[in-house]
Amino acid sequence: MIYSVKRRMPIGAEALPNGGVCFRVWAPIRERVELVLISKSPGSSPERRFIEMARDAGGFFSRVVHYAAAGDLYTFRLDGMGSEYPDPASRFQPKGPHDYSEVVDPSAFQWTDHEWKGVDIEGQIIYELHVGTFTPEGTYNAAEQQLPALVDLGITVVEFMPLADFPGTFGWGYDGVHPFAPTRLYGRPDDLRRFVNTAHSLGIGVILDVVYNHLGPDGNYLKQFTDEYFTTKYKTHWGEAINFDGAASEYTRQYFVENAAYWITEYHLDGLRIDATPEMKDASPNHILKEITLRARAAAGRRKIIIIGENETQDVKLIQSAEESGYGLDALWSDDLHHSAMALLTGRNEAYYMDYVGKPQEFISCVKWGYLYQGQRYKWHKGRRGTPTFGIKPAAFVNFLQNHDQVANSAKGDRIHKLCGLGRLKAMTALLLLGPGTPLLFQGQEFAASQPFLYFADNNSDLTSLVDEGRKVFLAQFPSMSTPEGQALIAPPHEPETFRRCVLDFSERESHREMYELHKDLICLRKSHAAFRAQEYRGVEGAVLSSEAFVLRYFAPSGMDTILLVNFGVDLHLDPAPEPLLAPPLGMEWVVLWSSEDPKYGGTGTPALDTEHNWLLIGHAAVALVPRKPEGGLA
Repeated sequence: MIYSVKRRMPIGAEALPNGGVCFRVWAPIRERVELVLISKSPGSSPERRFIEMARDAGGFFSRVVHYAAAGDLYTFRLDGMGSEYPDPASRFQPKGPHDYSEVVDPSAFQWTDHEWKGVDIEGQIIYELHVGTFTPEGTYNAAEQQLPALVDLGITVVEFMPLADFPGTFGWGYDGVHPFAPTRLYGRPDDLRRFVNTAHSLGIGVILDVVYNHLGPDGNYLKQFTDEYFTTKYKTHWGEAINFDGAASEYTRQYFVENAAYWITEYHLDGLRIDATPEMKDASPNHILKEITLRARAAAGRRKIIIIGENETQDVKLIQSAEESGYGLDALWSDDLHHSAMALLTGRNEAYYMDYVGKPQEFISCVKWGYLYQGQRYKWHKGRRGTPTFGIKPAAFVNFLQNHDQVANSAKGDRIHKLCGLGRLKAMTALLLLGPGTPLLFQGQEFAASQPFLYFADNNSDLTSLVDEGRKVFLAQFPSMSTPEGQALIAPPHEPETFRRCVLDFSERESHREMYELHKDLICLRKSHAAFRAQEYRGVEGAVLSSEAFVLRYFAPSGMDTILLVNFGVDLHLDPAPEPLLAPPLGMEWVVLWSSEDPKYGGTGTPALDTEHNWLLIGHAAVALVPRKPEGGLA
């Protein structure tokens, strides 16, 4: 008998409004599927029950169990064989991906965010965090307690690293195997909902990093139900490619499209960051990214959400509208500013930094155009990279100086402040937070966290040596880490101590107060000053002033422009100064609005910059200037 009930998702276990649970799973290669249920419902036996499920023509098996309820545990037995498998669409795995699934009723949580309208990409300051290392407790509840501090910092959006359940007791989350089940390592599903609900009450949006290009190697049981989830047509860097355009791909597509909608509806998330989009291979007329984006927006209803992609190929089609034959995402991560910054700040441009030298024009072009590479030849890729960004608003480019990948892709996982001088870093931070792109901070960056961020993964014994060796091979692309000495510095990913070393110490908000105040003040300035919050296309122009210095001018409709001077070199005396961008508005003079050399940030103060001796740009510093009338009073 096939049961006809209204479901939120096409597969999974769904608690019904009038009691009972509808179980449904796609298993077209199976002739028989049995639900193995341990019911906790009153009056029912706690023993395991084997319940036959009905098969339809599409290979879906379903059954309504009227005495089942939220909290019950279950698996599926396939073709009468002895082995049992968790639900591919499980909403929770209380003992991890190899064990029972648990029935979850999302409607039981009492939301209070009914007035929350969501978030646009414009005006956001994103904060990427890993729940397991963000706090000593490593839980959603502990992270929730830090939300007021993030509000105080000025953060508007929290971006979780992946939450899909994975094996072991720690990991980054990019090898998840249960896309619908937030990992039990950080708490229960309602703990995650509570975090989101509290964040909304404080004015913070929450988005989730999702991985739709592969599944992890351990605990991935999808092939027990059907091998149609995967394809041999394409290869990825991490495992079998997902079948988005082959035989029966409509069901695979539905699985991931509905996963995107699930996070938006059942957890009230404000959007997604989609990992490694070039590895989502799809030659169909309706690219899977476009379908995911449309479905997620439909799931949000009147609420605004943001969809961000990681796209190393720098293809702006992803953020173009459907009318422009694009996929409709809101923004893309941009590596270019980071790579130029690392080349300048560390003096190294090895491996994938080889196409960057950290010169002023690179930073000016990043500010103006988002991507540096828009079709030019790119040595690291041995070909052309990128597509033109002309006409795209700056907010569509997410810029950063740190993120999970880039911090970890070094021998010791050191934060950037340990790799360079603080003067230059403070100036670069000003460029990040006052630039027109969308800035992203990585957890602890705001207070120059002493803790590294290393690659860690608690794999089973069969994978441990492979992952450890693979990490060393990956980092060997950097000549400085290919030496025996460099390889010896790489922390073993499987060691619990590698994970523990990455846990933040929030007392450093005080002990590293100068950097913390720098970030707070820059974010406040970005929000409060019209020039820095505008994010207008072609709203900023720039000019090179020396081999290590440049000026950015933010144009205002009123004519009351603002400039940002950045000097990564030694003190620079400009005499003459034949650069029109340095000229104040007619009848005005420049006055310092903000300086990275403020004693509050550990500096020694800022001397007059534009005097009768012409321009002085202090070394290793950034200074923002606004116009005022000569007789006094800020414009």
